[in-house]
Order: sequence, then structure tokens, then C-alpha cells
Amino acid sequence: MGIGIENILAVLPKGIEKTSVYVEGNKIVSVGEMPPGFECNRTIDGEGKLLIPGLINCHTHSYMAFMRNFADDLPFMEWLFGRIDPLEQKMTAEDAYWGACLAIIEMVKSGTTCFNDMMMHIKETSRAVMDSGIRGVISRGLVGDRDNDGGRILDTFAEREFSKDCDRITVILGPHAPYTCTPEYFKQISEIAKKEHMSIHVHLSESMSEIEGIRQKYGMTPIELAYQNGLFDVNCIAAHCVQLTENDIDILAKNHVNVVLNPASNLKLGNGFAPVPQMLKKGVNLCLGTDGAASNNCLNLFHEMNLTALIHKGVEKNPEAVAATDVFNMATLNGAKALGLETKIGSIEVGKLADLTILNLNNPSFMPPHNLIAALSYSANGSEVETVMVDGKIIMENRKMVTLNEELVYKKIKEIVKRIG
Repeated sequence: MGIGIENILAVLPKGIEKTSVYVEGNKIVSVGEMPPGFECNRTIDGEGKLLIPGLINCHTHSYMAFMRNFADDLPFMEWLFGRIDPLEQKMTAEDAYWGACLAIIEMVKSGTTCFNDMMMHIKETSRAVMDSGIRGVISRGLVGDRDNDGGRILDTFAEREFSKDCDRITVILGPHAPYTCTPEYFKQISEIAKKEHMSIHVHLSESMSEIEGIRQKYGMTPIELAYQNGLFDVNCIAAHCVQLTENDIDILAKNHVNVVLNPASNLKLGNGFAPVPQMLKKGVNLCLGTDGAASNNCLNLFHEMNLTALIHKGVEKNPEAVAATDVFNMATLNGAKALGLETKIGSIEVGKLADLTILNLNNPSFMPPHNLIAALSYSANGSEVETVMVDGKIIMENRKMVTLNEELVYKKIKEIVKRIG
């Protein structure tokens, strides 16, 4: 099926310009003129609209969506082990599916077309990805040690087998964190990742309690521990990286580690904020994540873009510390690079997969349209997102999900909350 998005302002690699974008199958086949022989089965009028690459959420826990507003205003370890972990133990696989569906609806409605998820119950996030049409990079949260991980590594490969026929799903390895995995387990996961050519997704240096605990136990920082035990020997996506030493930043830069900023979650849990200007100077690839709804309370990347652009200006007392263009890149092409998908998604270019988001400019947040890149970071809130396409298929149109029954999802979520209590 050929789709033409015509006469639309588009954020292209070379800047914003009025153009037309043509999609055939699941790929962008032309930017500008309609290609010869193109059969346009559907035309979208782009007048008064803005086309951007679909946003990429590089760290979340989609199943947690039903835990929103459940554990607030608590210290990190009390939040995690006192409130969230007990709730997770009550959760069924079916609960995880409906939680993921709720998360996907929220992400799509705020322009996200791809997310990197660390989950618990295998197959359920993949089912939600398959049913919704979104793109997902999925890892089973791995905890334990080399001799006893409860079969979680086996779960990872069962997940990969389950989703092998869905091109929109990539399965990677997800060691949870240095305080839930032994160094020997990190080494084992690294060995498997190298052998299987898989990326690694891990939480690192999120809180002061983590830093102090790891230093007391191992005499080093979490970044140093991960480095010494092989996690950076493959493509690594490190979530948070809030509490970093100068040496930590050097290690991340030299080993091409992808750092996922989660400013809302980090601020809410009192963990601080990552040293973004310092990492930018060292050339670390920075991308954006929301974390789960249990710690952030929303899964809206526009919120993260706004915080990332503003926080460091205030902290550094420098209005040039992090630019709007930096933040937009973090939410798009940098995220694609982190996930190993930069040749497929993250920008509007011929040959790339058609993961696209259309925003309606007839909104107060875009008026007047002086600088639309700045507007995306400083004034947009996600409600301007009108239509979302993934893999060449429209999955939301006029703010209504095409693929998921929203009312059914909301009904199921209410039932889960009532049962769990």
C-alpha cells in the first residue's frame, strides 16, 4: 500500500522544510517528488502539520503502567523494595500484558513509535507489541548469579523464539543492576551477549544508596564494576547514570556506552540528574527514556525532552548547556543508535522504515511557529500528536488507536487494580 504525506513541514536531517514523503510497504521511498510508478492508495494532507521521526523511548518498564501513582514521595530503596517489588510479586502474566497495552497507548498518543523495555513475564510485552503495531526492543530483567538466576536467561531465549517472526521486535539481554546481579553473573551475561551478538540493557549508577553499597561491597563504582565484568564489551544501553565520577564518564565515552537519561524518574525519586553537559563534551551517545510509570507517573517523551533541555541550563547557570536540537536528537536518532537501529529508524530518509509521527500545528503550543525544533522541546506536551505510523502502517489516527481497543484496556486495568488491592 502506498501512502503519500503531502505538502507537510518535516524535520529532515538537513533541517525543517516543506516537502512530501512517500511510503511504500514499510519504507520511505521518496522525500520530495512522488517516485515514478508510485501507486498512492492513501493521501494525507500535511497542511498545518509537522512530520517528525517517531520518538524513541530507550528505557521503560511497560508492565508497570497499572502501578501509576501507587508509590510516591518515597526514598528509592523503600520505593523499590518496600512498595513496588511486593506488588510485582502479585502480578500475573496477563496483568503484565494489559499493563504493557496501557503503556503503549500512552506512548503512541505522545508520539513514541519504538521503546526499549525491561520486563518480567515473558511473551506478554511481545504480545502487546504485536497487537498494537508499535516497535519494541525487549529484555527479560535478569537478577541473581551465575549458578542461580531462576531460569531468567532461558526466559530470554524463549522470548526470542516466541517473537522471531515479528520484525518489529528485537530481544536483548537485560541484567537488572549491580545490586541485584553478582559480578560473576555480569560476566556470564557478557559472554552470552558476545556469542549471540546481542545488546545489553542495564540500570547503572541510579542512586546514592547504590553507589555507596557497591563501593562498600566491591571497592569501586557501578560503572567500574560493569566495565571490569564485560558489560561494555558489546553494545550497552545504560539507564540513568546519574551519580558519575570523572573516571566513570571517561569509561562510558571510551567504550561507546549509550546512556539513557530519565530526568523525571530521577528527580521524583530524589536521585538527582545525570551530568549531561560533561557527557556531551566527552562524546557519550545520550538518549532519552521515561522509566516505568511507577516512578515517573507518565510515559511522555515530550516531558523528558523539556526537562532535559531546562534542568542543565539552571544547574550550570548556562542557557547554552543543552540545546533544543541536542534534545531532539536524543529522542530520535541517538535513541536509534543506542538500540542498534540507526540504519532503520530515527530520521526521515529514503530507505528507512516508515516510523513517523504527525503533529497538528494548529495548537497554542506551536503558535507562533518561530522555531519548531525549540517548540518540540520547550512548549509541546504531546497532545499535539495526531497520527502515528510504524513500519508503514497507521496505528493511531486523529488521536484514536487503530490497533488497540482503548476502552477494553482501561477496563482491564481497573480490574487488575481492584484484584491486587
